Amino acid sequence: MVRAIIADPLVTERLIIKEVEPPIPQPYEAIVQVKAISLNRGEIRDSLSGDKKKRPGWDYSGIVIEQAKDGSGPAKGSRVVGSLPSGAWAEQIAARTSLMSEIPDSVSFGQASTLPIAGLSALYALKKRGLLLGKKVLITGSTGGVGVYAHQLAARTGAFVVGTARTEEKADLVRGDGANKVVVGELGEGAGQFGPYDLIIDTVGGNTLASLLSHLGPEGVCVTMGYSSSPFSSIDVRDLIHTGRTSLYGMYLLEEMKGYSVPDDLRYLSEQVAEGNLIPRIEVEAPWTDIRSIADQLMERKYSGKAVLHLEN
Repeated sequence: MVRAIIADPLVTERLIIKEVEPPIPQPYEAIVQVKAISLNRGEIRDSLSGDKKKRPGWDYSGIVIEQAKDGSGPAKGSRVVGSLPSGAWAEQIAARTSLMSEIPDSVSFGQASTLPIAGLSALYALKKRGLLLGKKVLITGSTGGVGVYAHQLAARTGAFVVGTARTEEKADLVRGDGANKVVVGELGEGAGQFGPYDLIIDTVGGNTLASLLSHLGPEGVCVTMGYSSSPFSSIDVRDLIHTGRTSLYGMYLLEEMKGYSVPDDLRYLSEQVAEGNLIPRIEVEAPWTDIRSIADQLMERKYSGKAVLHLEN
């Protein structure tokens, strides 16, 4: 038996660690001994809702203890990072090699575990506008997991990058991630003064998303991938039509991954970390036994950046 985090609606704590059957891999899956996991608000929100037991977890890093039977992916003993649709919060997992990459020795398991969901989301969103040299990019949710990586990656493209922050203290963090300008205040009010934008990356949704569309320039693209504010938004379509050749792109990472080589992109991100070009912002590190308290703090926005939990195995 191995231990895993279970979301159980019949238990007061909801998120508990229980023994489960060891994973049985498909031929294209490797068995990974998980060393670290990072938390995302979306998976926590999902795990705390519904009336059925769930095996949550998207991001993991660890060591391959059994290579995939079809010979694909990293060999036994390799240090790896990857993502699962669910179930990554466990001591051992069966993980698709097509969603996994080796990591450099200089990258810690904690650092690596922050890369799959946040790092790939940022990378793929930035690719939606093509070459960004000299372009203007606006990023909301700048201090969140995706926002941190989006800023650092965008700054390396030669784009003029504008971020958002609720306080001046958080604005300093955004500037440290490479933002040329930071709009301080609720809902990104004042972002228009630096526009129009060639690319907008929004993880907030709600009224923020609706207000952003008026700041797109011709051929501008707004990538929406989250709704931490609200899943509902009343859009004035004139903002899209009258500007002309603008796009509103809904990005769902699991679908997005089908159009890219995830192992190559995870390798690129981890190499950037190894070279010091990409700096994970890990605000909290704790043992995985603290899952419920750390999950609560993350949902209450008690800190910026990522939360990483380490498994004792």
